Amino acid sequence: MSQSEHHYEVNVFWTGNRGAGTSGYRDYGRDHSVTAVGLPTLLGSADRTFHGDRERWNPELLLVTALSQCHMLSFLHVAVLHGVVVTKYEDAATGTMVLNPDGSGQFSSVTLHPKISVAEPGMEELALTLHAEASRKCFIARSVNFPVHHEPGLAPPTLD
Repeated sequence: MSQSEHHYEVNVFWTGNRGAGTSGYRDYGRDHSVTAVGLPTLLGSADRTFHGDRERWNPELLLVTALSQCHMLSFLHVAVLHGVVVTKYEDAATGTMVLNPDGSGQFSSVTLHPKISVAEPGMEELALTLHAEASRKCFIARSVNFPVHHEPGLAPPTLD
């Protein structure tokens, strides 16, 4: 079986030069923009802990976001394959990053908390088991070197 390749391109532009460049750790801003052809510009910065702007997306949030989005998309695909009609999906994902004494750091884990609703109540148990298959198919989760945990559940019924 041949593998196909998919390529992705983004442009990152640092906009945090306050006039003195990186002459000192506190002398420059962490603001930047991320662009991709045909998409709105994403305003980024560092996490507030690292002198960033809390009103902008930071790489750590974007990593957790990518894992959550990828799992959702993989789950929806797997649900179709198994004949489960999903009517609602939401996730409150969390990630843990550990800082090392030398100033480096890494994520130690991400936990996804997807809550779903399905059209047929008799399919709820099957739907919950499909998160494991979705995890194995998620491109992003397969690419990271830390565990991505799942704590799936059912979304509360909505009042119509």
